[in-house]
Amino acid sequence: MVRRIVNFLAPLCMILIGTAGNLQADDKTLPPPPANMRLVFSEDFESGSTEKHEPTDATAWSLLKQENNQVIALTKKNSDFKPPFRSPLNRSLVKDLEVSSFVMDIRFQSTIADYPHRSLCLFFGYQDDAHLYYVHFGKKTDDHANQIFIVNNEARKKISTKTTEGTPWTDGWHRARIVRNVETGEITVYFDDLTKPVMTATDKTFTKGRIGFGSFDDIGNFDDLRIYVPESSDSKPK
Repeated sequence: MVRRIVNFLAPLCMILIGTAGNLQADDKTLPPPPANMRLVFSEDFESGSTEKHEPTDATAWSLLKQENNQVIALTKKNSDFKPPFRSPLNRSLVKDLEVSSFVMDIRFQSTIADYPHRSLCLFFGYQDDAHLYYVHFGKKTDDHANQIFIVNNEARKKISTKTTEGTPWTDGWHRARIVRNVETGEITVYFDDLTKPVMTATDKTFTKGRIGFGSFDDIGNFDDLRIYVPESSDSKPK
């Protein structure tokens, strides 16, 4: 068991070395693949299709052309989807993929007018609509914003052990990374600077699940989703 943990932690440590941490938020250049990880999912929406994704409310999402780039846009604050417990209303999950330990990279853009709870969310460890983890990137931190949360058959519960005073949203594009180690339970979250975590948590409740993106009740755009797993992992698209 010790050897397995060491073997997994070594490549995760390498993620933090030379991984484009100094790229500008609006830079469309993608970070290089994390060391000793393999790509299992990639989506840039240039195909003009959303068939790889499963939204909880399809009417909330549409493809959007931005200059020479195509992205997926969440355009509906409220949602026809009503979660069984208080948690984000708009979710779009990757189809036919469950992962254990992983690295998730994505670019996203908040398109709502600035206000204290401006936010977007990323989902992982998703079992079903009542059992999941999510990261809430909120502009102003409190017990219900800018935290890592678990939904476990009850209203969302903060599990962050570290966060910041808030996510510095602008109207431009930003990048995020989630690193998940199921052996240790560690969850590490990055925003723009991929060398300095903005949130951390430790939890082993869900050791495998789906991944997605969305919002609690705001709007925004998403692009360039990449999901990596350790080379030794048996995770693969179904």
